[in-house]
Amino acid sequence: MLRALELAQLGLGSVAPNPSVGCVITYKNEIIGEGYTSPHGGNHAEVNAINSVEDQSLLPNSTLYVTLEPCAHFGKTPPCVNLVVEKKIKRVVIACLDPFAQVNGLGIKRLIEAGIDVRLGMLETEARELNRRFFTFHQKKRPYIILKWAETADGFVDSIRANSTEPSLKITSEAANILVHKWRAEEAAIMVGKNTALLDNPSLTTRKYEGKNPIRILLDGKLETPSDSNIFNNEAETILFCEREKEKGERKKETELIEVKSVRDLKSTLTELYNRDIQSMIIEGGPSLHASFYEAELCDEIRRFISQTTIKNGVKAIELNVSPEFETNVGNDRLLTYRNR
Repeated sequence: MLRALELAQLGLGSVAPNPSVGCVITYKNEIIGEGYTSPHGGNHAEVNAINSVEDQSLLPNSTLYVTLEPCAHFGKTPPCVNLVVEKKIKRVVIACLDPFAQVNGLGIKRLIEAGIDVRLGMLETEARELNRRFFTFHQKKRPYIILKWAETADGFVDSIRANSTEPSLKITSEAANILVHKWRAEEAAIMVGKNTALLDNPSLTTRKYEGKNPIRILLDGKLETPSDSNIFNNEAETILFCEREKEKGERKKETELIEVKSVRDLKSTLTELYNRDIQSMIIEGGPSLHASFYEAELCDEIRRFISQTTIKNGVKAIELNVSPEFETNVGNDRLLTYRNR
């Protein structure tokens, strides 16, 4: 199962909205097959592992280890349990149940009905942690939310600026900047508020790391962000939440406009994102947006860089009343990670 979890890691960032699953098949305690989830629309881990077994005659006397309950429904691919039953695999060891309503115990039920010896719960905590985005999405009906910011040693996220002609404060090292772009590639979406869009004119892409660009989410109640801003360029899809529609220049075809009663109603916004199968989101806006999610208890993880820079005056970072779970160094900066478990 440890090996299956290692394999599952390889699919993270490319398989959503599917979970990233690892699968190992053994015969007489020797590994004869391995697989993990292909990019969305491709084979699931169990299928890839079974197909990798050179001598298929060994399967009826083999054990299949998988990090998540095999699916029992037709999606873009047939149910994995059908293939496991068809191959007459003797024993299946599963880390945890699949929270998706069309599976959630039905895969195990189908295996048991076929006479297969099923064991559940091996390394369950580790398996749930690996797919925490998937579990949060299905159990809380919203994306997994990561707040990310960088602050100076004396607690400021930026200098005080009147407009975008004044450059933003460079806080973190290049190593930290590259890591942030890697994080962007790992999540389905990235969100900022209107003030960040106006002051920083960000592109919110993965320019410093090879990977897919996340969907850009902008909260702009009165549509004040100019249509020629970087967030509306053709490099990635953008979803714009506003409070009323009005003509304000030409909108790019990649921009989806969603009208809501209030962009401050975060739960309604998250429901809209859930309905669009957006499973995870990193929030890079300013302290007001971070505070809104934090105070509403709508964040699952916080990643906070602290640099060695001091500026003595500026825009204050939000204050946290919890202790970090992890602390590490990235270049010259400290990275504190907080988890809501």
